[in-house]
Amino acid sequence: MATVKVDKSNFKSDVLDADGPVVVDFWAEWCGPCKMIGPSLEEISNELAGKVKITKLNIDENPEIAAQYGVRSIPTLMIFKGGEVADIKVGAAPKTALSSWIGSAA
Repeated sequence: MATVKVDKSNFKSDVLDADGPVVVDFWAEWCGPCKMIGPSLEEISNELAGKVKITKLNIDENPEIAAQYGVRSIPTLMIFKGGEVADIKVGAAPKTALSSWIGSAA
């Protein structure tokens, strides 16, 4: 399962009301480190399909959601469980570190 794009129209249904854990990647088109981790997140999304949903939220297109969750630097990854933030990781990391962190939420 590929990563899912979320925005203000589907954030509640796809993230907050989701049954299982959801990772939200707060990113922007101009962010180099965001682009670096993008392919890793796609791979992890496929590897953990059915266990964890990985979504991407463009902060330039959805500044109100980024502000609501206090995103100050990107990439910021948040794991949501039951509509609440369960864990936060700020900054780029190698795929192994991301996979381990995301896998712990599964």
